[in-house]
Amino acid sequence: MHISDVSNKTSRRLLGYLKPYRLGFVVAILSMIGYASVDVTFISQVKNFIDEGIDSKNPDFLKYAPVFVVVMFIFRGIFHFLASYCLSWVGTHIVKDMRQQLFEHMMRLPVSFHDKHSTGDLISKITYETEQLKQTTNKALIVLIRDGATVVGLIALMFWNSWQLSLIFLVIAPVIAITVKSVSKRFRQISQNINTAMGQVTTCSEQMLNGHKVILSFGGQAIEQKRFDKVNNTTRQQDVKMEAARAISTGVVQLIASFALAFVIFLASQPAMLESLTAGKFATIITSMALLLRPLKQLTTVNGDFQRGLTAAASIFRILDQLPEQDTGNKELGRISGHIRFDHVDFSYPGHEEKQVLKDISFEVQPGETLALVGRSGSGKTTISSLLPRFYEIEKGRILLDDISIKSCTLSSLRAQMAIVSQHVTLFNDSIANNIMYGLAEPVPEERLLEVAEKAHVLEFASQMKEGLNTLIGENGVSLSGGQRQRIAIARALLRQAPMLILDEATSALDTESERKIQAALDELLKGRTNIVIAHRLSTIENADQILVMEQGQIIERGNHQSLLAKDGAYAQLYKLQFGSKPA
Repeated sequence: MHISDVSNKTSRRLLGYLKPYRLGFVVAILSMIGYASVDVTFISQVKNFIDEGIDSKNPDFLKYAPVFVVVMFIFRGIFHFLASYCLSWVGTHIVKDMRQQLFEHMMRLPVSFHDKHSTGDLISKITYETEQLKQTTNKALIVLIRDGATVVGLIALMFWNSWQLSLIFLVIAPVIAITVKSVSKRFRQISQNINTAMGQVTTCSEQMLNGHKVILSFGGQAIEQKRFDKVNNTTRQQDVKMEAARAISTGVVQLIASFALAFVIFLASQPAMLESLTAGKFATIITSMALLLRPLKQLTTVNGDFQRGLTAAASIFRILDQLPEQDTGNKELGRISGHIRFDHVDFSYPGHEEKQVLKDISFEVQPGETLALVGRSGSGKTTISSLLPRFYEIEKGRILLDDISIKSCTLSSLRAQMAIVSQHVTLFNDSIANNIMYGLAEPVPEERLLEVAEKAHVLEFASQMKEGLNTLIGENGVSLSGGQRQRIAIARALLRQAPMLILDEATSALDTESERKIQAALDELLKGRTNIVIAHRLSTIENADQILVMEQGQIIERGNHQSLLAKDGAYAQLYKLQFGSKPA
């Protein structure tokens, strides 16, 4: 698709966001036209002021001139306020709507999309690019409408006073239009580069802030400084290129306008023209042409701002056009018993189809049983836990819950059957209590909340805080230790009372004492549920009903703890590595 077609499509799509606020937009347009009309009206009276007031020495006319000036500037101020306020009101509403839509859409996008895009780049679209859209389009519209109306009004005034002298504008208008069009493509390309560079700045900054301790520990300050300097300088270079393109286009337009002004003065000096021109008319034409230079300059530079806004909008629309997570199922699951079956499942991550992560995986877990997955990092254990809630779609085979294919189930009812505790705990900048109750539609009785908090050993540290469970924990629980954060995540999963529990290294961040306490609570609470447990510490899964040993995406051993030790195979080797010897 041609680049101008893309811009036209983006512009039309942006107008759709304007519809709910069109009344404010109309008021803004009328006010800008009113503002321009005041300026043109003021210039139109120059002729009368010189011819009637100065040349004819008419004191009655001149005594009203001060009143006229004050009244004109009062109207000018009113129109300026209305235009600025209404346009800002419309612009902020559009940005709010677009940010909200972008935020909600990003939440609905599949996990595979977020795997491929940096968090910093996506944050940049919500923050920088939406704000860029507002700033540039607001400024562009003010210039386009107000200065455009001023140019039209001044040219009309010139034709009214002397159409012969004003004909020059019929010649220079196409030249200016060609100049503006020729630089539009350049503006769009640079704008795209600026937005990309700003996304890289955000990504680099986010990595530095999130990995601050690692940077300090490994002495990586020089590496990060060099990395940031590179992306920061790229942004600077693109900004300079934008200003250079803007300055060149402005200079060209002003040069063209100056030739027009010189030609008008030359024509006006001819005897035939001098006979038909009064001093007032000549002054009006010259003043109008001089005042035309500024709005013509603005109209040329506004093209860069407008293209920058359109580029930001196009970047946002590319995200909004991404297909959300496909909820292809139509069966609403009630509370299941928890029978799980993997039937010859193959899987590769989207975009990495050449590397098969799971190969012909088959196993079955009866309701109320605990299945443990063990093996080296990268063997496919966590991938299995990600396929159950359909974070990814399998390529081959079936996954069944109570003999129902998970592909036929709605995502919300499917995920309601599971409580997941990952090794990477995510907490929100809220109270401990609200983090435990996160995602529940119904309020939780305080007794129940305290019961769960106690069983997950959250009360042990929460009771020592001034606000107890109502203590704010900061972004991602920054004020808590790793073990404390993990206990909150376990409490959140326990409170959900789902028929299936997925524990992915759920006790990995706990010290030995905390792990022992929570393991005892988990052993009691796991009864009556179907559990998938991923663990490196084999001591936590000795009581599992079934253990699968995985290697490079395949199941190489299966059985319970005792039978696998008796085989003296891969599981027994893992046990020896952790405990030094195999038990008798």
